[in-house]
Amino acid sequence: MKFFPGKKTPAVEPTTTKQRGDAAEARALRHLVAAGLRPLERNYRTPGRGGGEIDLVMRDRDGTVVFVEVRHRAASGFGGAAASVGSVKQRRIVFAARHYLMRFSAMPACRFDVIVVEGDRLTWLVAAFDAA
Repeated sequence: MKFFPGKKTPAVEPTTTKQRGDAAEARALRHLVAAGLRPLERNYRTPGRGGGEIDLVMRDRDGTVVFVEVRHRAASGFGGAAASVGSVKQRRIVFAARHYLMRFSAMPACRFDVIVVEGDRLTWLVAAFDAA
């Protein structure tokens, strides 16, 4: 799905888990744009089953391509949202990132960030994990 700058998030309070996740993703996108990153793609998915999905693909000011996983939790119990980005999830994100990077003629610098939204608090974990 391409990024559409004019797309607004609903003004009503999100009620479903999907709506809350979408609202957290929109909030994360606004935060990253305010920090100077430029959106390239939103909800990038690899074709076929068993692939991966990347919530946000951004470009940092220095040209680095940033793959962002957004995690939302109402509260920080059970390890919180950051703990939910385990090794299996990381592998799926890296798989999708490799697929996305095939469109470049030269490999750009890249990193994997996580944005955690817990309640009203947003935490940006820069270079949260590696592709190794």
